[in-house]
Amino acid sequence: MPRSQRSPLLLAGLLAAAGVAHLTVPRPYDAIVPRSLPGNPRTWTYASGVAELALAAGVALPRTRKAAATAAAAFFVGVLPANVKMAVDWRHRPAPQRAAAFGRLPLQIPLVLWARGVAKSAEDKS
Repeated sequence: MPRSQRSPLLLAGLLAAAGVAHLTVPRPYDAIVPRSLPGNPRTWTYASGVAELALAAGVALPRTRKAAATAAAAFFVGVLPANVKMAVDWRHRPAPQRAAAFGRLPLQIPLVLWARGVAKSAEDKS
């Protein structure tokens, strides 16, 4: 399978795995929900998990790929505050945990670019 055909499926797989993790092991995600969001953190954790699963399904299907990949790029931008909160909260943890928390921040950039690339590729085929 050519790379251009694998990329959307890999992105869908990443989103699906993240969605399943949010729904099956929600506690770590609850802790990084920004306090400024109204309501219960668990609700936000579950909502983000459901959103990731929906985005995964949309990216996996060629007819919805462009819209879903564009939405995934926006989603990756939208979860940045949670990653910032995690980095701030974990700044005094042992070095490996601190590195993981701070490492998530720049990771958002390639995720956004990847999703945008999948959307662009889907656009080129329509």
